Amino acid sequence: MTLPESDQQFLTDRVIPHLVQPDGGMLAVIVTAWVLPAGLNVQHADVLIRLPGGYPDVPPDMWWVDPALHRADGSVIEATQVMEPHLGGTWQRWSRHFTPGQWQSGIDGLESYLALIRSEFLKAAGQAAA
Repeated sequence: MTLPESDQQFLTDRVIPHLVQPDGGMLAVIVTAWVLPAGLNVQHADVLIRLPGGYPDVPPDMWWVDPALHRADGSVIEATQVMEPHLGGTWQRWSRHFTPGQWQSGIDGLESYLALIRSEFLKAAGQAAA
């Protein structure tokens, strides 16, 4: 499994630092040193996206971060309490799922998925998505 050309082009054009590697039957994309919004406990985190076989027709499900995130005031972010081992490390799972029809095959890809992740980080930090 390889990253679709449109996703690779997006990451390259936007100069998004990343790694791509096999992860079992999935393809792991790690966005390194993602800049996080104020209101979270750290300024940067690595974000792991696991792309299933059939992607981009099949949507990704959830993402993981390292280090684990919480709000700057110490409060827990909803649906982030599980830690999982992946790629030789321990990652905090952000359990977020698409509703039926939300992911549009042939339209959605890493660009729209990263926008969703960004929006969730802003929401977790107590900021409105721009």
